[in-house]
Amino acid sequence: MKVSIFDVAKRSGLSVVTVSRVLNGSGSVREKNRQRVLHAMKELDYHPSAAARSLARGKTGIIGLVMTTLQDSFFDAIVSELNEILAQHGYFLAVAVTKGRLAEDESHYLIQEDRVDGLILLSPVEEDRYIVELKRRNIPYVLIDNQNAENDTYSVTIDNVKGGYIAGQLLAQLGARSIAHLSGSELFRSTKERRSGFLQALDEAGLAPFEIASGDYETEFGYQTARRWIETKHLPDAVFAGDDTIAVGVTNAFLEAGIRVPDEVAVVGYDDQVIASRLRPFLTTVRQPADLIAVAAADMLLKRIDGAMERASSVRIEPELIVRQSTKTIAAALLEHKEKE
Repeated sequence: MKVSIFDVAKRSGLSVVTVSRVLNGSGSVREKNRQRVLHAMKELDYHPSAAARSLARGKTGIIGLVMTTLQDSFFDAIVSELNEILAQHGYFLAVAVTKGRLAEDESHYLIQEDRVDGLILLSPVEEDRYIVELKRRNIPYVLIDNQNAENDTYSVTIDNVKGGYIAGQLLAQLGARSIAHLSGSELFRSTKERRSGFLQALDEAGLAPFEIASGDYETEFGYQTARRWIETKHLPDAVFAGDDTIAVGVTNAFLEAGIRVPDEVAVVGYDDQVIASRLRPFLTTVRQPADLIAVAAADMLLKRIDGAMERASSVRIEPELIVRQSTKTIAAALLEHKEKE
């Protein structure tokens, strides 16, 4: 038998009116009651009829999401969380993968002809053009990991300066004196912020970076840079990689050459992608909490759609240092290495 709104009301112990308000994203429901309804929906595997709700509200019941790649487990985690959260509110998530550019002579198909009730831009490259078109069409939007600080209104960002800082601070505190940083593409604001935080940490420790190199957020960049160090026989004590994929490339190159990680060179990544806890040795990294990012973005967009957000706002989320096997007390490691020699 198909589960109905009446079943949800009975299971939650609340009225049908309250359940209906939760389903429609009303801001008048107490958070405790909203959670009771959502819990009951999950237990009963209840999914509200998007078509019925769309007719009732004069909306499509679809939220669009534009991203530039599917080859990133961190982005994948955000999309997965968003999909689950929005489904609980009766929305379908329509994902579009683009090259990050909105053609000058036509807007993206998700934006055209009122196809969506709202749009999420995940790490956009040319966000200004999207925002102009979204505002023109009066479509609510939220940015995640946007590039221009001027667009921080209606955005969810990570404190990447702090992320770079705690990575650099960890390596300095562990005894590293020559620390390299391999950053990603300069197109991204996060690249510059992570580097800024890293340099701040080194400056406070009285250290100069071994090398600052910029490339793509890809394994090959990390691998080729580490190979160059190996071939010149001039290695850093530690490497802070701009993301986990770069860190994987660095680690692979070292291990291939018989250089032990972290005994001879420590490695820190960024994002805490799936590979970070599967690579051997397990990768120390700076985690961006995908679940918190998704919750904040969904909450902001739903409030905008329902007209419940009276003032523009932004959310900045703290990163978290996850210490694993790819770092250890470097001073002790170097001493141990010399004693074995």
